[in-house]
Amino acid sequence: MPDNSIQLVALDMAGTTVADGGLVLRAFDAAATAAGIAPEGPERDSARQYVLDTMGQSKIAVFRALLGDEDRAQQANRAFESAYEALIDEVEITPIPGAAEAITALRAAGIRVALTTGFSRSTQDRLLKALGWQDIADLTLAPSDAGRGRPYPDIVLTAVLRLQADAVDRVAVLGDTTSDIATGLAAGARIVAGTLTGAHDEAQLRAAGATHVVPSVAEFAALVLAEHP
Repeated sequence: MPDNSIQLVALDMAGTTVADGGLVLRAFDAAATAAGIAPEGPERDSARQYVLDTMGQSKIAVFRALLGDEDRAQQANRAFESAYEALIDEVEITPIPGAAEAITALRAAGIRVALTTGFSRSTQDRLLKALGWQDIADLTLAPSDAGRGRPYPDIVLTAVLRLQADAVDRVAVLGDTTSDIATGLAAGARIVAGTLTGAHDEAQLRAAGATHVVPSVAEFAALVLAEHP
């Protein structure tokens, strides 16, 4: 019988492999203020809810949708990145328990690992440096490396091409948001799993079409390795 095992795993960062202490909403508040959204009131409340609903998506795309103006969106995105990167220095950024071990186990089994994000490349690099993870994965990808961010398939398909997986159905994706699930499904991955360590709950992840929901990345690695000879 042909070998049909998983060859590539695409893992989200914040909320999936990385615990960032809720920095996204704190950085968003700074960005919203910079973009001229009142600090209190229905506009700010609505914007905050939109950020929660679209967690995992490319941040510039979120600001474009929220503000409807490219200059304001770019201003807000710059403020978000500056605030998030500054907060990295204030808050202890830690791996989700078992994340580093899961990545190491997957790679030891011959499975290639890509770490993906909805953040900018510079913010992703700051996160990787804070964790000492510059060399932990085979590939790291931000939306700017792929074309479009989540929920589009580009970031997973870029990983497929760069890491030379044989087919999209030999890919497994893990994320903590409905945007991660949408991306994995759009890319045709065989396993598109949600994890309960981040933004969205089991009901939201299953409603988005997750093939599996796991407590954390550690159980996800076990799931993938169980399919690997």
